Amino acid sequence: MGKTRTPQVLSKMLAYMLGRRPDEFGLIPDAEGFVKIKDLLKALHEEADWGYVNFSHLNEVLLSVPGAPFEIKENRIRCLRREIPGVEVEARKLPKLLYAAIRSRAYPHVHAEGIHPSSHPQVVLAADRGMAERLGRRIDPDPVILTVNVHSASEAGVVVAPSGEGLFLADYVPPGCFSGPPVPTDNPADPEKPTPEKSLRRPAMPGSFVLNAEKASSAHVPESVKRRAEKDRRRGKHGTWRRESPPWKK
Repeated sequence: MGKTRTPQVLSKMLAYMLGRRPDEFGLIPDAEGFVKIKDLLKALHEEADWGYVNFSHLNEVLLSVPGAPFEIKENRIRCLRREIPGVEVEARKLPKLLYAAIRSRAYPHVHAEGIHPSSHPQVVLAADRGMAERLGRRIDPDPVILTVNVHSASEAGVVVAPSGEGLFLADYVPPGCFSGPPVPTDNPADPEKPTPEKSLRRPAMPGSFVLNAEKASSAHVPESVKRRAEKDRRRGKHGTWRRESPPWKK
């Protein structure tokens, strides 16, 4: 388990993450510079020795560090002194490929309808596949990574804007502009799918047994039962009961 850092060290880390290089940690501040606290904590927990940080540690920095460089409003946090370097990326200098992470259960819908924003107001694209996988694990234990063809997307009218050095934003990516793994079928073959006979079968209780009618019909039948059955048969055939003679009259 990593050691706990002092509030002063945590304050410097937050100033770097929020005020200098949020893109390095997969964070995208809004127009006012805020990011969601839950997103900040997820990014922090991915870094060595920072997995212990929670909301109470952020409050501790605000209370104990003079001139703490950030502020908290409800569930959002921002750095008060932002020094994020501007990044001008011309369309011709955009990467040829970008990567997007989506939830695995949403893949069939995304494959048919395109990539729409989900947890962020815009579609977040990464120049590095590793960063896309990092972002994906924040929303799904087993995310699907899609490869976006920037040229095809641009021809379809998609405007890709940079957010820092390695992240990009788009309003929407239509079908045909990205590729991914095979789409799972709606009804995959399930060899264990119960048949009507299996679904009606009840589990055996301890000490019980299942009666097999076919085997029971062929089992040994006592002579007394056979004689009674013969009497019932004769009575059904002749319509009247024929009483047998008592043994002493025979």
